[in-house]
Amino acid sequence: MTEKRSLWNSLKSIKKSYFLYIGILVGFIIWMLFLDTHSWKIHSELNDEINQLELEKEALTKVIAKDKNTIKQLQDEDSLERFAREQYGHKKKNETIFIIEPSDTLSKK
Repeated sequence: MTEKRSLWNSLKSIKKSYFLYIGILVGFIIWMLFLDTHSWKIHSELNDEINQLELEKEALTKVIAKDKNTIKQLQDEDSLERFAREQYGHKKKNETIFIIEPSDTLSKK
């Protein structure tokens, strides 16, 4: 009978230690996934932000390339004058400019 009790007590202590280790492990995993400054949640948010910034970088790179192309084209005085007239409505002295819009664009305003 005492052997069974001692065996039972040793099994009880082993179970307690396993529960303790499992509890510590579960607590550690919860801490690392959600509560720590280097948690999985924060890494996920940072990765999403990195992806968004990379997309924005690609879009801005395309805009920069387009602007560089425009600057190259505007090195000539004639093309610079044409650009100013088309984009900003510039005119020469004693010149009148009439802007004719198609009729379908007038109804949208």
